[in-house]
Amino acid sequence: MGNAYAKAGVDVTAGYETVERIKKHVNRTKRPGVFGEIGGFGGHFDLGELNYKKPVLISGTDGVGTKLLLAIESGKWDTIGIDCVAMCVNDIVAQGAEPLYFLDYIAVGKNHPEKIEQIVAGVADGCVQSGAALIGGETAEMPDMYNPEDFDLAGFTVGIAEKDALLSAALVKEGDVLIGLPSSGIHSNGYSLVRKIFFKDHAYTLTDKVPGLTNQELGDVLLTPTKIYVNALLPLIKKHLLHSVAHITGGGFIENIPRMLPENVQAQIQLGSWPVLPIFQTMKTIGEIPEADMYEIFNMGIGMVLSVAPEKVSEVLGILEENNEKGYVIGSVVSKESEGKVILKEKQL
Repeated sequence: MGNAYAKAGVDVTAGYETVERIKKHVNRTKRPGVFGEIGGFGGHFDLGELNYKKPVLISGTDGVGTKLLLAIESGKWDTIGIDCVAMCVNDIVAQGAEPLYFLDYIAVGKNHPEKIEQIVAGVADGCVQSGAALIGGETAEMPDMYNPEDFDLAGFTVGIAEKDALLSAALVKEGDVLIGLPSSGIHSNGYSLVRKIFFKDHAYTLTDKVPGLTNQELGDVLLTPTKIYVNALLPLIKKHLLHSVAHITGGGFIENIPRMLPENVQAQIQLGSWPVLPIFQTMKTIGEIPEADMYEIFNMGIGMVLSVAPEKVSEVLGILEENNEKGYVIGSVVSKESEGKVILKEKQL
């Protein structure tokens, strides 16, 4: 049967080798609650080992988008898995959940075990950073669906929270202070436009040094992994210091901040209150993109926005600093007096 399947383009023995290669990476992610071995028909997790009174499970799933094309072109496969984990766990921690476990799905045109090992190593790195166990996954070899060197990557995570500790827009009040946590770069959104700016409209290559981006190669800047915010947010969540949180992903400030707000208020964002990363300034200039569009597409240097009661701001900033996280006061929640949920306020000179 193996020979017949090989004639169809599927290498069964490569699949077996891949499983053996990734086991050591899976083992790095083990945490309380995990039992059973990798390679079964499902992953196991024992909630009874966790001391929750009214547990709520929160799930999230996502992929990496066309950032994958840059990983494929560059042959750099060991960081894209961090992006996949980050996109999932950042979503659920923004709702107050501690990530418990993660599953990945990798689809390839041809199974190269050493390549898949690097991808999964990145997934494991993201799981270690977020405290989630990698308890299972799927690698699908589909030669008629993908070219031999192409692949796709997606993931799924489950987290847990106490029911009375869930973050919600209903908790947000007029006068709340908005604190922004810095991003590591573009993260994993807007890459169709990123690729158009640099590689379609202009003839840059991944190894070019682009003006305004220090001395880094463009590929290294664009493949900077998405930042994981779990360790920064969980201490604040456990102390009930946050009202709601927005993960600034696709749709930038304009789409994501309204998701953390009730109907009767607006977010007033003070531009210039945090450092905008050079990559965004470079794309704005090279791509001739209006500033308003930049805030509707990209994170502009802010990966998470926290809504905090005014009297708790100093405590929140102090805990962030203790956990090696920078926080910027970037705005406030105000009574809704105009159209739109997000007001970008220019810095007064």
